[in-house]
Amino acid sequence: MRRRWRGACWSVVASDGTTLGTVALYCREPGGPSEQEATLIGKAVGLVALAVERHRVRHSLRESEQRYRSLFAYNPDAVFSLDLEGHFVSANATCSTVTGYAVEEMLGAHFAAFVVADDLPRIQGYFEAACRGESRHYELDILNRDGERRALDLLNLPIVVDGRVRGVYGIAKDITERRRQEARLRTLQRGVEASVNGVVIADARQPDMPIVYANATFMKMTGYREDEILGRNCRFMQGEETDPEAVAMIRRHLAEQRKVLVTLRNYRKDGTPFWNDAFISPVRDGEGRVTHFVGVLHDISEHKAYEARLAYHASHDALTGLANRALFEDRLAHDFALARRHGHQLAVLFVDLDDFKPINDSLGHAVGDRVLMEVARRLADAVRPGDTLARLGGDEFVILLPDLHHEEQAMEVAERLLPMVARPYCVDGHEHYLTCSVGIAVSRDDTAQPQELIQQADMAMYKAKQQGRNAYQWFTREITEKVGERVALRNDLQEAIDGGQFELHYQPLIGRGDRLAGVEALLRWNHPVKGYVSPARFIPLAESTGQIMPISEWVLERACRDMQALAARGLGQVRVAVNLSPLQFHRASFLATLRHTLQRTGLPPEQLELELTEGILMDDTEAAIDILHALRSLRIGVSIDDFGTGYSSLSYLKHLPIGKVKIDRSFINEVTLSAHDAAIVQGIISMAHHLGLAVVAEGIETAAQHQRLADYGCDIFQGFLLARPMPLDRLEAFLRARLPA
Repeated sequence: MRRRWRGACWSVVASDGTTLGTVALYCREPGGPSEQEATLIGKAVGLVALAVERHRVRHSLRESEQRYRSLFAYNPDAVFSLDLEGHFVSANATCSTVTGYAVEEMLGAHFAAFVVADDLPRIQGYFEAACRGESRHYELDILNRDGERRALDLLNLPIVVDGRVRGVYGIAKDITERRRQEARLRTLQRGVEASVNGVVIADARQPDMPIVYANATFMKMTGYREDEILGRNCRFMQGEETDPEAVAMIRRHLAEQRKVLVTLRNYRKDGTPFWNDAFISPVRDGEGRVTHFVGVLHDISEHKAYEARLAYHASHDALTGLANRALFEDRLAHDFALARRHGHQLAVLFVDLDDFKPINDSLGHAVGDRVLMEVARRLADAVRPGDTLARLGGDEFVILLPDLHHEEQAMEVAERLLPMVARPYCVDGHEHYLTCSVGIAVSRDDTAQPQELIQQADMAMYKAKQQGRNAYQWFTREITEKVGERVALRNDLQEAIDGGQFELHYQPLIGRGDRLAGVEALLRWNHPVKGYVSPARFIPLAESTGQIMPISEWVLERACRDMQALAARGLGQVRVAVNLSPLQFHRASFLATLRHTLQRTGLPPEQLELELTEGILMDDTEAAIDILHALRSLRIGVSIDDFGTGYSSLSYLKHLPIGKVKIDRSFINEVTLSAHDAAIVQGIISMAHHLGLAVVAEGIETAAQHQRLADYGCDIFQGFLLARPMPLDRLEAFLRARLPA
């Protein structure tokens, strides 16, 4: 049963005024406590308050101890305590990490066991100061278990209990790596300050990228004080002769946040110019954003002469000062890798001078070298500072154009080169004229090796020469195919030489009155698979490869033996005309080989006639005239083939000991249709007769042409109208048919 109290309630608090709680006493009857009851109640409340207070103190102590232990145990720094003797009383786990010793091994050990011996007096002084109640903050080195030095940042605090120092606390931060970084930064800073190169740092985050740092070398290099440099853009060093293309390239690379290397003509504070290689590189923060640009300026105006010569001869052409093949290939490989990495293109231009050899041979190497030096200078003026111009040797140059934004840039360079090279060259008061042929190759996704670009540009250059020279030509796959065909044809040609696949056909030469004036030996190649190969295809190839020499010697001997065979068969002494190649004519052994061939075959020299082009005679004319006189002394006839299509220098013609000129078929084709061609033919015949020379007209295909030439007084006629080229057996039949009955 519930009891309902309707009496009195007494509440009591502690006597010190701190409210810990209330004690309520209920009485059944209304009224207050007596003096005795009040005393008892006071004592009871005091006991309760004491119990509550003690409980709270114990709880606070436990919580404080837990906080201390957490701070001690989980502190990332090494935390320990020492007694007044310097022995370890406590140590957290980080102490073990730093020293390499287990905590149990450290307890009781003296701190001196860990300190570097040379530093012990200083550390002992700090410890004694802490024992006197003073805090100390310092750095020291210790040796860990492996004997490795570790750098610590240490704070010593006195442990004060009841006003007395009972020990020393230590809080140590491992700063080994920080000290290494600081040492590295100091080294870098000292290196930058002591560098022979000027170093500037520009803030990429501010408008106009002001300079925020410049080393002493930069100030010495430019002549400006630090307060005149900081806050300004680097353009203050530029002047009227600073290359705008190089400046534009720097701006472009900075805008694209890419590194750049250029050579600039800058100006010092006093206005004097100086050249420097400037390398500018972006500095990125942890998130990849460009915050600064570092510029390193190398003053190349005052290189040490010895070092410059060593580097120069190792990587440059001695004559022109341009890069040599080794340096060019190194830069090509480097730029090719960069282009592939960044998805850019680069181009190689192969530049070959046209007709440089006559200048070198006729005027001497000294003049030729001066011309080459001027060519190199002009080529250098046509390229950008970042491009690479090299001389491969002789009259061959190559240009590397890295970092192309479009292929037309390479074409623009080639178009600048052609007129620059074609300007006259004045040497010793005489003007000389040259042109060049340029091949262009641009890197593609399928370009496997950078050296391929040199080969491709070389092939394209030869294509430009074939198109008439003084031109440029892009490399195409068609060129590769043609070069492949050329290589295959050259191999087949060698097999033809070794395997005796050549034949001689003879075309009769008919004089006035239908008399036989002789025959011309014509080379034919009957390929076992391809059939007859046109001489227009294989003769130029043979001349360029040198294979024309064994072919020409075979033709000469075969023709002599065939004429001897005809004589032995009762067909008389037929005069044979044999074409000579330039390489054969200018060989030092030409005359000796010719005499030996005549002796070996037994052909009388009067039956042999040699046909030469005007180009052969005009190349080293004096030596050619000496050879012609020697041929005349041997009683061997000489005629000029394709007259009118070459140099046609009448001043030389009158001095040449020759017997005939052959009018080229290009004039004969139109002699009945073109008044101009008719006039030229008539003029050649008249001139030749006045010089005592016989005239041969080749390529006669119509009776009208034959009659017109006869009317003009032509001496000998050759062409399909009169007789086609034929092998020896058919020639024999042709000759027998002309014998008197």
